[in-house]
Amino acid sequence: MRRARQWLAQDPDPDTRAELSALLEDDDLPALRERFQAKLEFGTAGLRGELGAGPNRMNRVTVMRAAAGLAGVLGAGKHVVIGYDARHKSDVFARDTASVLTGAGLHVSLLPRPLPTPVLAFAVRHLGADAGVTVTASHNPPRDNGYKVYWGDGSQIVPPVDREISAAIDAVGRVDQLPLDGPGTLTELGEGIVDDYIDAVTALPLGEARDLRVAYTPLHGVGSGTLTGAFLAAGFETPMAVEEQRNPDPDFPTVAFPNPEEPGAMDLAIALAAKLGSDLVLANDPDADRCAVGVPLPDGSCRMLTGDEVGGLLAEHVITHTTGDRLVATTIVSSTLLSKIAQAHGVRYGETLTGFKWIIKAGEGLVFGYEEAIGYSVGSDAGLPVHDKDGIGAALTVAAVAATAKRDGRTLLDLLDDQAVRYGLHATSQLSFRVADLSLIAGAMDRLRAAPPATLGGHAVESVDDLSRGEGGLPPTEGLRFHLSGDGRVVVRPSGTEPKLKCYLEVVVPVTGEVAEARASAARDLDGLKADLAAHLGL
Repeated sequence: MRRARQWLAQDPDPDTRAELSALLEDDDLPALRERFQAKLEFGTAGLRGELGAGPNRMNRVTVMRAAAGLAGVLGAGKHVVIGYDARHKSDVFARDTASVLTGAGLHVSLLPRPLPTPVLAFAVRHLGADAGVTVTASHNPPRDNGYKVYWGDGSQIVPPVDREISAAIDAVGRVDQLPLDGPGTLTELGEGIVDDYIDAVTALPLGEARDLRVAYTPLHGVGSGTLTGAFLAAGFETPMAVEEQRNPDPDFPTVAFPNPEEPGAMDLAIALAAKLGSDLVLANDPDADRCAVGVPLPDGSCRMLTGDEVGGLLAEHVITHTTGDRLVATTIVSSTLLSKIAQAHGVRYGETLTGFKWIIKAGEGLVFGYEEAIGYSVGSDAGLPVHDKDGIGAALTVAAVAATAKRDGRTLLDLLDDQAVRYGLHATSQLSFRVADLSLIAGAMDRLRAAPPATLGGHAVESVDDLSRGEGGLPPTEGLRFHLSGDGRVVVRPSGTEPKLKCYLEVVVPVTGEVAEARASAARDLDGLKADLAAHLGL
């Protein structure tokens, strides 16, 4: 309660002051403990959490402390670009960040309105800034917000920078004693920065075909205007957006969870595609750094593609439209298909830890990177226009691939079948276990290490990489990777953001007859792997 009163004395926000005053007046110790006995940790992407009062919530005090910590690491005279989405308080948090940074003598460029995260990532490099901040909680629930930090190369921060900023935040005193609004300068950017971003993504290799009808949803986020502008600038027909989800709404009223991978999130877009006779369904998550892709079927349903399937299609497109010594990269939990594509085309392949911040640092000559969680960065011979996930550039390139296929009387599903015949059918799936007690996850990992299974789903376990020891040629990270007979694999790792144990499964089935038969066989294999792995984990 003492800490709560100290917090209340410096809080500039009337909303959280009222919340905290009521809790103190009611002596609501459980609610106060939730807010004050822990704090949001500044990790390798920044902060993310529920809105509310106290150090364990996202609020103006937390944001101002984070900005002061960032200013302390950067130093006076440096240049920071700030962006924000349309969630509750995002614009306020962005303005507070600008006030603290300019008060510490830094120079700030503020994006003109709520915009996609990839526009901010682009702007950092385009403007030659030293760092960037975007206020967003991506596809988290409506009650959340977040604070993501980028470094001068336009990619998310990685160790040790995150630890340096975290230590600097801990040293910040009362926020009501921070100098604000100068001597640094604030420049409010105009729409020209959005135009520059659109110019960059429309310069990607998109081919010449443009006949395509697209049904689209931004899921109440900030993607619609920028995506529409990019499509029109590239010569495509305007995507038809789901009217109920077209405009930003921080309450996300039509979806249970604003993530296009969640069940039901794509229902309205699929229905619109059936009504319009669309060739393609596209979706962005609320901050538009991810892209979901679906192919409408004649019966009115839609085949949603996995992140690995879209990654394979985009990779082959980029490789065939670029030249020279190139690198493509993905993470340890994504499909191994990318390595086969790279080998067939004679380009270099990189594999990284999970997280786009690692993909971007995979090496020189990177022209394409993706992660299975529907995140992609598409490049050209000039490199990557965005050094992070880019749901707008990815959507535009997928549309170009689909338009070319349509011109030839085909769809993306036909292209997936082509890849299955050429490289073998790489089928992936996931299994996850949410727990209330984190020790259950540690116990499951200990059991797997102590007694690794000899077989999984009828496949022999040929070897095991203990990723915590750096086995497999990567920096140490908690996880195990099982190499199975027939080129299959299973990766088991704790989630970095949720109380979950996550398992990533892959089987590879040679296509000797019909592709549909191989897909059915792969589905049975994956079901067997899931059942067997669940039994071994005991969760």
